[in-house]
Amino acid sequence: MTTPPALIDSHCHLDFPIFDVDRSEVMARAVSQGIQRFVVPGVARLQWTRLLELAKHYPQWYLAFGLHPYFTQEHVPADLMHLHEHLKAHPTALVGEIGLDVTCENWPLQQLLFQGQLDLASAFHRPIILHHRKSQDIMYPLVKNAVSRGCPGGVLHAFSGSYEQAMRWHALGFALGIGGTITYERARKTRDAVARVPLSALVLETDSPDMPVAGHQGERNEPVHVKQVLEALLALRPEAADQVIQQITCNTRRLLRC
Repeated sequence: MTTPPALIDSHCHLDFPIFDVDRSEVMARAVSQGIQRFVVPGVARLQWTRLLELAKHYPQWYLAFGLHPYFTQEHVPADLMHLHEHLKAHPTALVGEIGLDVTCENWPLQQLLFQGQLDLASAFHRPIILHHRKSQDIMYPLVKNAVSRGCPGGVLHAFSGSYEQAMRWHALGFALGIGGTITYERARKTRDAVARVPLSALVLETDSPDMPVAGHQGERNEPVHVKQVLEALLALRPEAADQVIQQITCNTRRLLRC
């Protein structure tokens, strides 16, 4: 019997309450398909406590702490002080999920918190996990400045865009988080970019419970669907499957420093 590939879901919110009824079963399904590790980002200060408590039971989790723009109504500037303390106490944690989103409220607070989190990522030399929505061009110079001050890059989560955008982020030291989007044939621009960028630019993700893959619209997403994302990626790339899997895993391990 062929050994399943050792894959990593580089972005999944397994701590969210929607998984409370069957979290262990969700992880078991993923592991059965070769998804062995899981990056679980933080989204709000009050959620970090729950994230840490759950992570005690799941050594396969890698953690990040961040203030997500979706939850701006829960954030206050003082949360940056708490983020500082969490990064100090957890030396392997990434900074994320952070970013700017023009569809979310309180743009001035979003900007203040984003810049503050970039400053902390630079000071602690931690990779970052970036959320974006109609904000790549706004974020890019801010992130570029953070990289120049010590931030070692990270992941542009849920990449969707052109080849030129992809290469600009890759040149800055960022991997592109590739998820369910590429399983939809209508996503031609993103699929074209993913087919053409260097293989060293890509990591796999699901964004569970969100961003379902093709054929599972309206369902809760799970890390097991990394396998379907991988299959879509293999259909787009010229390299052999073993080479793709090996390089993708190497890319993600480099991000996690493991």
